Amino acid sequence: MTTSYDYARRTGVEEITWDRFAELTRNLTEQLAGAGIEIVVGIARGGLFPATAVACGLRCEFFPVRLTRRVKDQPTFARPIWQVDVSAQVADKVVAVVDEIADTGETLVLAAQRIKQNGAARVVTASLVSHSWAKPMPAVSGLVSDALLIFPWDKYVYLDGAWQMHPELAQAIKLQARAASSK
Repeated sequence: MTTSYDYARRTGVEEITWDRFAELTRNLTEQLAGAGIEIVVGIARGGLFPATAVACGLRCEFFPVRLTRRVKDQPTFARPIWQVDVSAQVADKVVAVVDEIADTGETLVLAAQRIKQNGAARVVTASLVSHSWAKPMPAVSGLVSDALLIFPWDKYVYLDGAWQMHPELAQAIKLQARAASSK
C-alpha cells in the first residue's frame, strides 16, 4: 500500500480554486444523481466541503464522520482511526460516502465498510479528486490527478498572527521540487 503524504511522488502542482471546486462537485453530483442516493456521508475534515455540496445538490440527508490519520492537523497515525462514527440513520439507505481526495483509498474503504456494517442497503464511494494509485479507486471521482493538490480551504493557515501558506504544503512543494531536480 502506498504511504499517505508521500509528496515527492506527486507530479506537478494543481491548485483547486473555489470555482474549480464548484465545477468538480457539480460533476460528482451529476455522476451520483442516477444512483438513488438517499444519504451523503462526508469524511471530516476536508471531505465535508464536497460532501456538503453534493448533499445540497442531491437534496438529500447529510451526516459527517471523522476518520483520520491526523491529530491537530499533524499526520500522526499510519492508518486512519475513527473519531466520529457513522450515524445509525444509514440503515436500509443508499449512501454515498464522500472525501476530498482518494490518496491510498484506505479512508474511503474503511468508511464504506463501516457504513455497510451499520446496515446501509448500498454504498457508493466518491472523492472530489483521486490519485491514479488509489486502491481501490472510488466508484466516482470528480478528477483524477497525480499532482500535489492544493485545496482552497487548506492553502493558508493562521499562524503567529498572520495568514501564511500551510507549512505542510510549503514543505511538500520543496520536496517535490527537490525530487524533480534529482531526476
